[in-house]
Amino acid sequence: MPQNEICSAVPVLDDMGSPQNFGWSRQPDFLYNPALVWAPRRKFSETDRYIVFNPTHIVIFEIRDDGYLGSMGVTVVSVKEKKRSTQIFQSLLPLGSYRMPSESRNGAIRYRRKKLILDFVPMESGARIIKADIPRFGRRSRHLRGELVLTEPAAAESLVCNLPWRDDKSAFRYSRRSPWYTAEGVIQFGTTEIVFTSGNAWGIFDWNRSIRPHADVRYWAVSCGPSDGRLIGFSIGHGLIDSSVGTENAFFVDGRIHKLDQVTFHIPPANWLSPWRFTSNDNRLEMDFHPLQERTERRQLLFFSTSRRQVYGNFSGKAVLDDGTVMNFHNLTGFAERNKTRF
Repeated sequence: MPQNEICSAVPVLDDMGSPQNFGWSRQPDFLYNPALVWAPRRKFSETDRYIVFNPTHIVIFEIRDDGYLGSMGVTVVSVKEKKRSTQIFQSLLPLGSYRMPSESRNGAIRYRRKKLILDFVPMESGARIIKADIPRFGRRSRHLRGELVLTEPAAAESLVCNLPWRDDKSAFRYSRRSPWYTAEGVIQFGTTEIVFTSGNAWGIFDWNRSIRPHADVRYWAVSCGPSDGRLIGFSIGHGLIDSSVGTENAFFVDGRIHKLDQVTFHIPPANWLSPWRFTSNDNRLEMDFHPLQERTERRQLLFFSTSRRQVYGNFSGKAVLDDGTVMNFHNLTGFAERNKTRF
């Protein structure tokens, strides 16, 4: 399927606030001015999410403003022990009060709630700093605190998409996914010290700004890590978004993008903890997923609801790069999820 690659800075919205210039890009050069959006603030959805992991743990940090509901959430997954702990702090009707930046390269987010702190701070060098201090985390009320630095590879490219929905042409999603950071730092979680060292820890940046349709279902899978001395990663997904001008699917090697067409998620319907498969219609991706554990989440306020089903595990398979080279990979840590939204 032809995909529209956008190679220059173009606006996401026209002067009347209607979405335009649909396609994908290697750099976050789209121009997005949320003040032009015609829709009421309750239809906005803004999310910054970081996934960092080492051989023993996955830690997910997320700040989300869905108009009706806002949340700050952190999940700590122990891969080897098959344990996890999640803490989500909700806010009613944030309606932009989180001050999420309209550009993914710049703009810090600083979440404060009593003694709780979560900061996402981008640096001019391209590095990103995550600071967290949560005095009472999870069911056992353990203290979680620490600081991480995420560093990008030289000449890195991201999967940046501006896409409409199939049945609601006034809705759109402007997104960036960067599965290629190296991570360094320490998270102190109760009596457990989770250490992230360069060459043995990695990070993924997931950034979304959108005007929601009335209902949406989205599947997404992501991972990154070492393979034969190179840093590889992928971001793949599908749903009700209109992908006729560009898919949200790509494979990465040392920070450089290799674009994929449509990817199918072969999910065992009876048991999501059974092995999955992924295939692409251009025969450039074949992959198995071996789940280790699962987490579900649901938030609701009156007629607005969102639910997420998230599965953590290991990916193995092969990808065909743009030059025809076959890249094999084994046991990359990551996760797959389904996210449903309705209002």
